[in-house]
Parts: sequence; structure tokens; C-alpha cells
Amino acid sequence: MTSWPAARGGRATPPPAPELALIPAGALIMGNDAGRADERPAHRVRLAAFRAAVSPVTNAEYRWFAAAASARPPRFIDDERFNAPEQPVVGVSWFDAVAYCEWLARERGIPFRLPTEAEREHAARGGIEGADWPWGASPPAERPEMAAVATLDRPHAPPPEHANAYGLRCMAENVHEWCGDWYAPDYYPVSPAGAPAGPHRGTRRASRGGAWRHVVKFTRVSARSSLDPTFRYNDYGFRVYADA
Repeated sequence: MTSWPAARGGRATPPPAPELALIPAGALIMGNDAGRADERPAHRVRLAAFRAAVSPVTNAEYRWFAAAASARPPRFIDDERFNAPEQPVVGVSWFDAVAYCEWLARERGIPFRLPTEAEREHAARGGIEGADWPWGASPPAERPEMAAVATLDRPHAPPPEHANAYGLRCMAENVHEWCGDWYAPDYYPVSPAGAPAGPHRGTRRASRGGAWRHVVKFTRVSARSSLDPTFRYNDYGFRVYADA
């Protein structure tokens, strides 16, 4: 059994800042007219520049939060499949992810947050407009570096060879990543062109990316998913974003 740290007394040393990549401003064709119903219609949106963490938040990083903020441990931290320090943290709810971002923002003086769906899709494309995958048009089966991923039964430490052109790792596989938006399957027909942040209310929060737990472990960059924000699944994690 893994011992999760108790809260420290006094002022803890600030945690290491995550490695961030600058995602340039620009217009994005969001969605996919050939995709599922909730990806249609494809539509143009405009985004300001922002920053995205190179990798999802790891167990090692989340431990700083748990120790400093008396946060509850991730749901599966005592399972050896999910507690390696370099693995993405899983078993965290949307509320847990938001609390982590707010805590890290206070500690590092950077306004960390979860991304909008539009930002997540823009970041995942790596500057390749219209691509289905972070690396371009070729399917995962044609990518030698992805062969091992298809056999995994747990999250994996994000390797450099899984990075897209922006340097972001595992944007199509590994764990689902929470977004800040509410999810609505019928939102795209009314989505505004300027920096859309999703509908104003809902019952599920949006998420993006593929996950180790599915039979098909890779997900196109425009594909959408969602979950009740209180749920803590073993294939749900997150990465931090910030304004540029």
C-alpha cells in the first residue's frame, strides 16, 4: 500500500513549475463534419495565445498539492497500476482538478486553469489544420512509437516521442483530460466564433483525449467526451493551462 502524505505544518516549499509550451494565437476549424454528431458542424473559432503543460499532471506533482492543501488522495493511489510517480494522476474529479489549478496558481504566481474545449483541440492539433491526429493524418496503427500503447492496461509516463509539433505529449492517448467547459452535444451550431468557452450550464463537464481503458486507446483531436464532474475514474486525469 502506498502511503499518501499528510499535510505539512507551516509554509511548504513551492512545487516545481510544470514545463509549459506556448500555443500561438490563431483561427481554428473546430469540430469535424465527418465525425460524430456532437462534432458537427465544423466551425471557425478564434483563440488568443495561451500556454499548455507539456504533460498531464503526474502523481509526483499531485503529491505536493495533497501535502500542502490537505487534499484527499486520488481514488486509485493504492493500486500499483496507478501510483508510479511519473504516471499521470488519475481518479481525480473535475473539482479536484480545478482545486489543484487554483492551488498551483497561488503557489507559483501563474494563473493556471483547465482549458476550454477549443483550446484543447487547438493545442492537440499541433498547428496542423484539419488533421485527425496530433501528428498529422496517419492513423495510430501506422505510427511505430504508438505500438506499445495499444497493449497497455494502465496509464504510462509520457515519452518525448509522443509529442506533437507544439511539444505536447499524449494528446490522443493515455488518459482523458478534464476541460473547464460544461458539455452539451448540441452546442456547436450556436458556438460563438470568438474564444468559445462552452455553454453556461450543464450536468457533465467536457473532456478530451484517448484513454488506456478503452479497447481503442486513441482518440481523434476533434472527438469529444464528458463525465459527471464528481466522478473519479481511473482513466481521467488533467493537465494545466494558462494565458500567455
